[in-house]
Amino acid sequence: MAAFAAEEREDQIVLPAVPSNDKYEDDPQVWDLVVVGAGVAGSALAYAQAQDGRRVLLIDRDLAQPDRIVGELLQPGGYLQLKRLGLADATDEIDSQKVYGYAMFKNGNKAVVKYPMEGYSSDVAGRSFHHGRFVQRMRLACAKAPNITMRQAFVKRLINVDGEEWQEGQPVSGVKYKLTGGAELTARSHLTIVCDGMYSSLRKHLAEPDMKFPSFFVGIILKNAKLPVPNHGHVVLAKPSPILFYPISSTEVRCLVDVPGAKLPEDLPSYLRTVVAPEIPDMLRPAFLAALDGGSQIRTMQNKQLTSKPLHQPGALLLGDSFNMRHPLTGGGMTVALSDTKLLCDLLQPLPSFCDPIATAEKTADFYVRRKPVSATINTLANALYKVFCFTGDKAHEEMRQACFDYLSLGGMYSAGPVSLLSGLNPKPSVLVMHFFMVALYGVGRLLLPRPTMHGLWMSLLLLMGACRIILPIIWAEGPAAVFLPMLVGKPTRAMTRIASKGNL
Repeated sequence: MAAFAAEEREDQIVLPAVPSNDKYEDDPQVWDLVVVGAGVAGSALAYAQAQDGRRVLLIDRDLAQPDRIVGELLQPGGYLQLKRLGLADATDEIDSQKVYGYAMFKNGNKAVVKYPMEGYSSDVAGRSFHHGRFVQRMRLACAKAPNITMRQAFVKRLINVDGEEWQEGQPVSGVKYKLTGGAELTARSHLTIVCDGMYSSLRKHLAEPDMKFPSFFVGIILKNAKLPVPNHGHVVLAKPSPILFYPISSTEVRCLVDVPGAKLPEDLPSYLRTVVAPEIPDMLRPAFLAALDGGSQIRTMQNKQLTSKPLHQPGALLLGDSFNMRHPLTGGGMTVALSDTKLLCDLLQPLPSFCDPIATAEKTADFYVRRKPVSATINTLANALYKVFCFTGDKAHEEMRQACFDYLSLGGMYSAGPVSLLSGLNPKPSVLVMHFFMVALYGVGRLLLPRPTMHGLWMSLLLLMGACRIILPIIWAEGPAAVFLPMLVGKPTRAMTRIASKGNL
């Protein structure tokens, strides 16, 4: 049964709590797997590994239902991975809504693009929901799994084979964690997976991160609002940056306003009324203003873009937002997390156990290479689209922005290709690059027809240069070889083998 929470929560419906397992006497001497963080990636990984017969300790600092404004839209490709991991019913009984595509708005014009669902079963579609309900459903599934022990605690540090604080050059052999009451315990494990989210405290030990902060999301819920196109996400190419609308229950629509820059406006309600409201389509503007006037909670979150160079520490691995983030404009975060989780499970599945540190280290090194084409495609699409959709005042950039809208409006292959990338159903780097430059060339054609002019030629050159300035640095940050030719990327097998050989528990 659902309960009603305190008024400060945005989502008033709270699913049953997940109890912390305090039967320490039942703990094995060495766990097969310790998973740090019971969010989307951590819960999915723990559940799938338990189904393979591994003994898993799943630790999170707070097992209460989360209450946040992102992670509310799961793309069809993410749902497909969730289904393959055995957790498709996590979207049930939480009033989740099926999503079949996007409606885009620009300067009073509308374009509707559908997910390419041919060849998939009828249940495969996007899903939108309250994030906390979805995560809690996944946690409840983990709590019922016989091989998972869930524990509410704060992980303080990684440990080595001697149970002491881990140092560079040693294999990771577990974690030291602190219980709510203050007691500190040690959990030894053959493999430690760190999924402690965007605020990860362990990231710096396992990767060299490069974090950027492009903007903020300002979130507000519209009650009983009717979307212009039901069961679709809505993207408004507004000034100065995009505005999103999507259903998160049968009676609620989430509005996310992107505010570019490092700081939010001092008077946020006034900004929403005077700058944002005029940009919103007529059909949604009254509901938006009613939410502001009715005292709906205004919530904010700083958006992050994170690329990380893995340090390949034997015995440990980063997963989810602790390792990699992209701008949340396209809702690709959970798709990447679940895709990575399924890939890692497939790589680990042939191992009879994780007792052989060298064999396990080879699989984790392989994971970092093989994940790249899919994750980099979704990352690049999100970060590039965000830059294209933002209004800068530059005429050549506005030509690219308009070309993108008009290109998707053409339908057929022109929308099916990009939307197949967005949905996570066909995340291929080559398809992304092809369509990105087809959009640019489409914009060039608009400038040069019906007859070329010097001004048109100059704007075309600026448009192509602008397109290159958008996408090439993003691909470079991801690593061109890793994205397009992962089979040629070397793995630090010798160094990992040398370190791993020191850590046989």
